[in-house]
Amino acid sequence: MREEGRSDAAALLVELGLTPKLTIYLAGAPGAGKTHRLLSDAVFEARAGRRVAIGWVETKDRPQLEALAAQLPRIPPRRFTAGSVAVDDFDLEAALASDYETIVLDELAHSNPAGATHAKRWQDAQALRAAGKSVVGAFNVMHLDTVAPVAERIVGYPIRELVPVAFLRKADRVIALDIAPSVLESRLRTGRIVRNDDVERAAAGLFQPKNLGMMRELLLRVVDDLTIPVVSPSKVSIALAVVTGAADPEPFVRRAAAFADALDLALETTALDGADSGELAEVTLRADGGVIPVPDGLPRGDLRAVRASVLIVPRGPLADHILEHPLDRDLLIVDPAGSAGASFESERHPYGFALGDRLRIGYGKLTIYLGSVAGSGKTYAMLDRAHQLMEDGVDVVAALVETHGRSETIAQLNGIEQIPRLPNGEMDIERLLERHPKVALIDELAHTNLSAGARAKRYDDVIAVLRNGIDVMTTLNVQHFEGVGDPVERLTGTRVRETLPDSVLEFADEVVFVDVTPDVLRQRLRDGRIYPRHKIDAALSNFFRTENLAALRELAVREVLRARSERRRERPFARIVLGVAPRERDVALIVRAGRLARRIDVDLRVVAVTKLDDPATRAAVDALQRATAAVRGTFVAAEAADAAVRVVASLAEGDVLAVESPRKRRGLFGKHSFAVRTLAAGAREMLVLAPRERTPPS
Repeated sequence: MREEGRSDAAALLVELGLTPKLTIYLAGAPGAGKTHRLLSDAVFEARAGRRVAIGWVETKDRPQLEALAAQLPRIPPRRFTAGSVAVDDFDLEAALASDYETIVLDELAHSNPAGATHAKRWQDAQALRAAGKSVVGAFNVMHLDTVAPVAERIVGYPIRELVPVAFLRKADRVIALDIAPSVLESRLRTGRIVRNDDVERAAAGLFQPKNLGMMRELLLRVVDDLTIPVVSPSKVSIALAVVTGAADPEPFVRRAAAFADALDLALETTALDGADSGELAEVTLRADGGVIPVPDGLPRGDLRAVRASVLIVPRGPLADHILEHPLDRDLLIVDPAGSAGASFESERHPYGFALGDRLRIGYGKLTIYLGSVAGSGKTYAMLDRAHQLMEDGVDVVAALVETHGRSETIAQLNGIEQIPRLPNGEMDIERLLERHPKVALIDELAHTNLSAGARAKRYDDVIAVLRNGIDVMTTLNVQHFEGVGDPVERLTGTRVRETLPDSVLEFADEVVFVDVTPDVLRQRLRDGRIYPRHKIDAALSNFFRTENLAALRELAVREVLRARSERRRERPFARIVLGVAPRERDVALIVRAGRLARRIDVDLRVVAVTKLDDPATRAAVDALQRATAAVRGTFVAAEAADAAVRVVASLAEGDVLAVESPRKRRGLFGKHSFAVRTLAAGAREMLVLAPRERTPPS
């Protein structure tokens, strides 16, 4: 993680391993694999030529951990005595005096014995980094001081060993170790977490599925909160709702929260023009948001100090001021008089037919390993879980696994039965169904099959396999969801070609987040572990820029939280009506609006208005009509002398009018923008989309 105020140059030195760094693995519960991850990474560093030693780990006599630990030197423990009691613990002084570059230090929340230099082990970690040594450490999220009060209510007992969140914020890397509750329960029952005589007590406490689920959510929210901020307003993952006047703010904030939630944005609010700040704070808290002071210049419509990618304001003078200038971010204008009764519920579900099938006996279970980007370790994590299942006697086969030539992945695939591929390299689903294992590994869920047919996408194959009673474990990157295409393009400047419905996450029985920090990804890229050598430089300077990777990581965290949420989701409006000009440039606008409509699960209507005496626009209108059909919208071509009046006349109750922001500032005698003219013509609610530059698909 980047400290507040740390320069880009200093951050780059840390990323390249030229300065000491503190890496923390954060888990939701015991048994998540912290020690295994610490030791595995330490062994990898040692093989890369760094001087690495174990300061303190607890292997608990597990053969796999013992084998990893045996590959590393250990700093001998120090014996502490208190009266007649003697204990061995980490020897900070010996570690500081050693020539080791990296120290492995588990259980950072641990309280040191009397006589130690510091009261807590996390303080030892700070001292090591201050002395020029890197530290790889871990602890469970319940020990974080900001989380402990909530965790205590979940686990039912006091948590006495605490780590301050300030320590976590100063870490160079904080990596979430996400793990499914079912896996933790299996590890618990097989004696791999607590002693056999403690299993039932643990199962009735923290390890209840509901409790583990809540701890997972706390883990992901902590990581989300620590994500590196970016500077460009369009790339900040925040929606700012501006509350004005003395009216009840709750309906407006609920609308804003529904829109922010659809775009995976964190909600912030601020108050202008006599709004009750105390009441706003309570309403915002219920919407899972935060209240901020009024940014400088905002009352005048100046957005330069506004740190948000989407601004949500009531219809009125503030909206008019903002629309006097071209926008560098999206703007949602809400009717304050109409927001009180606006709540739109969705009855459609793109996978409704499949979800119904889930109730049938014998349907397989779907587990998705979700990552932020290629190289995050999804396939490796899936294969690691496959080996664990095989050790427990489960019949597992690799129906299709993409190793991309990565040596670690190839090694993980060894020992797992593989189904031969078809001559074109695709999965042989017929042979898989005939083999009928308990679990099938099917990589890269968003892949488009080479041969067109009834199953054009790999997720169609996966559904067919599930219907035949076979469990499936698969992998997916967050940018491949249809509904996040617009945020991904906004954050990274890249359009993603291969997509699949967002509802796949809801369809899954389990979603496991595979976390990795931007600097680790960039180092893996430099090491040739993600792309071929000839693609590395281009990737580092484009898609794999630190701010892009941080943004995608945050997006992945929020998608997992969204998938696990049991809250009933509201739609901010009933339909999107997009007003376009008769020009082919607006095809891209239709694509954006179509993605947003699918994300919110509303209909899209595209209205193109031409002048009464302009027959030369037929080709452009045809292109717009084809684009509308491609995004499953309805298209209306109309002739009118005043396009703004005609578009507004087509609006119905619950509609939001979507238009593109002007690209240039209005001249002294120039006409007002289309957005301003539609407001003047009577549009009550409007979504003004900031222009996007054309970018190649990924």
